[in-house]
Formats: sequence, C-alpha cells, structure tokens
Amino acid sequence: MFTFKDFLSKYPDDKACLRDIVRRKGLRCCGKLYYLKKRPVVLCSKCKKQYSPLVGTIFERSTTPLTSWFYAIYLMTSTKHGVPAAELQRQLGVTYKCAWRIGHKIREVMMPPVERFRGKVEIDETFVGGKSANRASKWYSRAKQKKQIVLGIMSRDDKQIKPIHVPNLSWTLTNFIRTQVKPFSTLFTDQLLSYKSLPKFGYRHYSINHKYRFVKGNVHTQNVENFWSHLKRGITGVYRSVSSKHLQAYANEFAYRYNHRDKDMFPLLLKNCLEKPQEELPPDLRFD
Repeated sequence: MFTFKDFLSKYPDDKACLRDIVRRKGLRCCGKLYYLKKRPVVLCSKCKKQYSPLVGTIFERSTTPLTSWFYAIYLMTSTKHGVPAAELQRQLGVTYKCAWRIGHKIREVMMPPVERFRGKVEIDETFVGGKSANRASKWYSRAKQKKQIVLGIMSRDDKQIKPIHVPNLSWTLTNFIRTQVKPFSTLFTDQLLSYKSLPKFGYRHYSINHKYRFVKGNVHTQNVENFWSHLKRGITGVYRSVSSKHLQAYANEFAYRYNHRDKDMFPLLLKNCLEKPQEELPPDLRFD
C-alpha cells in the first residue's frame, strides 16, 4: 500500500519527480545526464544535447509544479469516490480552472481495457443524470432523451468492466457490443429488445426478465449492477452533476478504480500519464 508518508518521502520536490519520470521513460544518452535548475530539462555531459522528459506526457507545456501533478494523481488513486475540482483547488493551492484541467488530464489516461472481451460477458445499461421522472416518454428517441445512457460490458473471468456512453437504446447497441466483444462469447443481459439480434452475430445469448427476478442460476447481470452503484453514488455524492460532454471521462475514472481495486494504482496511473492516451472507440462509433 502506497501511503501518504511514502509519497512525501519519495517525491519531496520537483527534482525528485523529474528524476522518477526520467527513470520510468528510460531516457539515456552518450554521457551522464544533468538536471537544470530553472527548467524541467536534462543535459548530456558529452554531446551537450538537452532533453525534455515531459514531452509526450500530460505534464507537457504545464507551468504547474510536478509535485502538484503527482499529488493530484495520488489523490485520484487513493480515494474510492473521486476528487472534484474544488477539492483539488483547496489541496493544491491553485485556481479552479487549473484544478479542473489537472483532473481532466488525469482522467484522459484512466482508460478501461482496450482488448476485446471474450468468454462469459455481462452487459447492462443504465440512465445517468436527473430524476427518473425526467426520463422522456419515448426512450428510443435521442432528441427527446433527457437522461444520458451508459452501456456497461464486464468480463466475468477477471471482473474487468468497460463503460460506454451511448446515444440511445436502439440497434446501435449491437454495433458497440460487436466492437468490444469477440464472437462466440456467452452474453448475459436483460430482456431489452435491442439485445434480441445478438445471436445473429455468433453470440450465445442468455437474458433475464428484471420485472420478475434478477438471478436465475448462472444468468444475471449483478456484477455490472455493482459497478453502477459505485458510479451513480460517486457522481451524485461527490461531483453532484456531470455534463453529457464529460460523462465518458467520469465513467472511465470509476471504471479504472474498479478494475484496479486490488492493486497499487499510483504507479500504474503514473505510468499511463507518461504515455499517449489510447483511443476509446473506433472513429465510426464515436459521437458528440
């Protein structure tokens, strides 16, 4: 467990943070590397070439101290319910605009699994935002939909989940599922009509009617329902409200913590911060 005491001892200043970034990126040259005092740049002792270890990371072109970035990453990984921008503002001593940017930059690298699921997979959907009374009468119409829809795909083998912000509950759900789940997998869903066509694409499909029961032997979506409780309570209790534009980013944040709940998340997330964020969905399936 990476405690706050460990964090203070390992990252006491910006130079220690920069040294750790250089070590993680494996930056080398023909000679010994020296650190400049006024800039986050290293200098080779032989060829006198300068390198910027922050290029290609979320810290690039940021004037915020590295210790503030690292502490924000620590806060995002040490809590189970998320950290709002106002809390980052108080903890880091920066402006709200800067805290908001730091939080969203970190969420960009908190990506769910990229590989396609296989084997036994649970699929469920939920409505996020507002009260149930605000749900539009025509649930299939995107133009009249007042609540946002999130599709959850979870593997039963390793309990890894991937949430996807979808535009509606029509046949487009099948396209999203086909891009995330390999054929010949076993799918467990509820009896939403949009799932009826899944067997046509090579899936073994089992469904359960949530109107009468939630578990029938091995057929259930309880694991995804567990994640929905984390997501909704976190948004309602911590962030209060989330716009549809950034809903996918917040869903990824909760999914990242859920998928790495038994691991030390700080070094894993710090490693992601040094790499280019991966694409969430194919371009033909992304929407505004």
